[in-house]
Amino acid sequence: MPLAQIEGLRIAYDVVGEGDPWVLTPGGRFSKDTPGLHELAATLGETGKRVLVWDRPNTGASDVCFAGSSESAMQADVLAGLLRQLDLAPAVIAGGSGGSRVSLLTAVRHGDVARALALWWISGGPYGLLSLATHYCGESIAAAWRDGMAAVAELPEWSEVLERNPVNRERFLAQDPQEFIATLEQWMLAYCPRPDELVPGVGDDELRGLDLPALVFRSGASDPHHTRATSERLAALLPRAELVEPPWGDGEWNERMAAAASGEGLFARWPLLAPGLADWSAAL
Repeated sequence: MPLAQIEGLRIAYDVVGEGDPWVLTPGGRFSKDTPGLHELAATLGETGKRVLVWDRPNTGASDVCFAGSSESAMQADVLAGLLRQLDLAPAVIAGGSGGSRVSLLTAVRHGDVARALALWWISGGPYGLLSLATHYCGESIAAAWRDGMAAVAELPEWSEVLERNPVNRERFLAQDPQEFIATLEQWMLAYCPRPDELVPGVGDDELRGLDLPALVFRSGASDPHHTRATSERLAALLPRAELVEPPWGDGEWNERMAAAASGEGLFARWPLLAPGLADWSAAL
């Protein structure tokens, strides 16, 4: 498994195919090896694309990192460094759910690495954003308050990063609990809904100034975490965005959540995006 050193962190990645550079970023704290991601990369690779899939800090086999104004901003900065180091910039930056947020932040904070954007399952709405704050940070903060960093390292949400990268246990234990709590509370605040910030960490004026081709897949009306209104407003804010229907039905997110609970991959149907992505990119 290839590893890169970016800003003092070991970052696990794979590159699939040859041709125009792309990067795919999943959501949640899911790794690059979650079913569906490599399959989408392979399908895009067959259309003349060189596709980077990577483990963000705090996911998979990469190092954990607790720094920066938000977790997504920290990951965006690492992605920009990884694209430069691998000579893949500028790339088409694509992702879903949390990956769409990291993709947008990368393009806004590091314009030199972005050629275009492709985004789906964009998190938004008061319920969607505030539930993320609790999901990503709440249990870790509570464990640190109660029992310190050893208890944080025992939480199920961190089991994969410890199993796949044992050095991460040392990185957890080296954290000062109060500094860790302060950082994660700051990360929580990044998700607070703001009238002038559709996407956490990105001002609406920054989105209006993002002069890049963008493909935005409309979210399902039944999706409470990635609301349809968020996808439609994002497409309206981005000056060169095209809003399109996704290659699945309205209930896709809820169906994928139910399937994931029974062991099926949350991103298992992402390869269905490949034809639309390939057709759109042909005109870039």
